[in-house]
Amino acid sequence: MCSGNFAKCLGITLIPLAILCFLCNVLLFFPGGKTAANNEDITDEVWFFGGILGSCALMIFPALVFLGLKNNDCCGCCGNESCGKRFAMFFSIIFAGIGLLGAGYSFIVSAVAINRGPKCVTAYSNGTFVYPFHDGNYLSNNTMWDECKAPSGIVTWHLTLFSMLLIMGLVQVALCAFQVINGVIGTICGDCCGCCGDGK
Repeated sequence: MCSGNFAKCLGITLIPLAILCFLCNVLLFFPGGKTAANNEDITDEVWFFGGILGSCALMIFPALVFLGLKNNDCCGCCGNESCGKRFAMFFSIIFAGIGLLGAGYSFIVSAVAINRGPKCVTAYSNGTFVYPFHDGNYLSNNTMWDECKAPSGIVTWHLTLFSMLLIMGLVQVALCAFQVINGVIGTICGDCCGCCGDGK
């Protein structure tokens, strides 16, 4: 497969992932699917915007660059038809690096949030939101989930959405890493497809 075609496939995959990450992060602002009474009731890691900034905003630009690589006009660069295509593939490595940073950030924030657990009301918190779990101790013992009295289903909500962000962030890291490799190959070898209207 041409390096340009491969990059386009990566771009097509990254865009829906970025949208899903955005939606997951937005949903986390509604603990247990309910509107929070105040900002202090929302888990701190939600405010780090891992899904919005990391896996969405910083991922959209690389995705758009990858999508455009196949249609890059490589003519007229110092009289070398392949020069523009090689430069475009090199440029894509930089954007893939940005995507790696964004997805890595989202992955780390999600991992920390899962380990820390959700913020919720317990029987001993006098109606205030606290962190009842420590160092992921609730992950292997779901009977501990009953410590969270409100909002209803907050532990499942927290785990599901942050786990989705974690997995999608990992997939984005892998896809951007593939594009770094693909970009290096395209920079060194050029795109296997012809250009400048030769129809190949």
